[in-house]
Amino acid sequence: MAKDGYVVPAELSTGGGGMAAAATVKKKTSWMVLDSTGNEITKEWDKQYIMQHVLIHARDLRILDPLLSYPSTILGRDGAIVLNLEHIKAIITAEEVLLRDPLDENVVPVVQELRRRLPPVTANSKKENLGGQNDVEVGEEDESPFEFRALEVALEAICSFLAARTTELETAAYPALDELTSKISSRNLDRVRKLKSAMTRLTARVQKVRDELEQLLDDDDDMADLYLSRKLAGASSPVSGSGGANWFPASPTIGSKISRASRVSMATVRGDENDVEELEMLLEAYFMQIDGTLNRLTTLREYIDDTEDYINIQLDSHRNQLIQLELFLSSGTVCLSIYALVTSIFGMNIPYTWNQNYGYMFKWVVITAGVGCALLFAVIVAYARRKGLVGS
Repeated sequence: MAKDGYVVPAELSTGGGGMAAAATVKKKTSWMVLDSTGNEITKEWDKQYIMQHVLIHARDLRILDPLLSYPSTILGRDGAIVLNLEHIKAIITAEEVLLRDPLDENVVPVVQELRRRLPPVTANSKKENLGGQNDVEVGEEDESPFEFRALEVALEAICSFLAARTTELETAAYPALDELTSKISSRNLDRVRKLKSAMTRLTARVQKVRDELEQLLDDDDDMADLYLSRKLAGASSPVSGSGGANWFPASPTIGSKISRASRVSMATVRGDENDVEELEMLLEAYFMQIDGTLNRLTTLREYIDDTEDYINIQLDSHRNQLIQLELFLSSGTVCLSIYALVTSIFGMNIPYTWNQNYGYMFKWVVITAGVGCALLFAVIVAYARRKGLVGS
């Protein structure tokens, strides 16, 4: 049963199976659909309808589930591109874009950019740019395949998002590291520890996007799978070109679209289906951008490592000073113990023949014991300096 442009599940249309209906409603997700003519609709669809609409498998749709931890992925299928880039989860076809959770705060800028860049250029907008370079740029943008324009919006959004997060992290990390260098405290150490953890997580996210782009650039077959318009043109009108009218809905630019579809179809017949230069240039541009973001994070990691090395050197210096102090205190304790031994021996109540003049002998015993202990302490310190155990 069809209602407002989408298929209503059988359980809901028949009215039976209340539990099944409730379960089906829970599985629905908000999707925004924007087609090549600029028409836009936002509704909640279940997985079954999405799979039937864009002709993808359940395992491909599972990649877009935010509850599952899938890495950044760009998959080319027969009639769609499955895109999972952080918070950007979309399905791109040759005629429309399906964007998941369009009301999310991180996805809203992507929605606005899709609205601005995906609809085709009309004849009236071209007249406003006649006679200048702007007209040439608009024409070039109009000649770009729809799926590539949508893919470019997603790549630009994710690269800009990760670059902004990197800038925020740098703004907070560098002053914190400088403050820790000037003053080592528990508060500063805990602050740097949190920033380092955030940097590690962000680096992993950037690395996943970079690896996915690098994997695509290394495989021409994977890039060729992303040419949805070319595959659609070859399948619909390999010779006659009659399928062009069914490919794009009626619009002011339908003539140029059909003409381009025919050219692509003829190129496919001539054996140019392996030409991926256009997509390769697109991916290389954003690969360089994400690689630059990764280099910034690598530089930040090196700065953190250098700061940690400097702090460890300072801590080792303080530890050495404590060891020296402990050596001095131990030497002094030994000398005082000898002095206490002498006083304890002479403090015994034993009669001596020379002990008749008590005050005179006491004075010399104290002086001699004190000088001897001081000389012993000086000898221990000199020996430690000679062996390099303490600083000069």
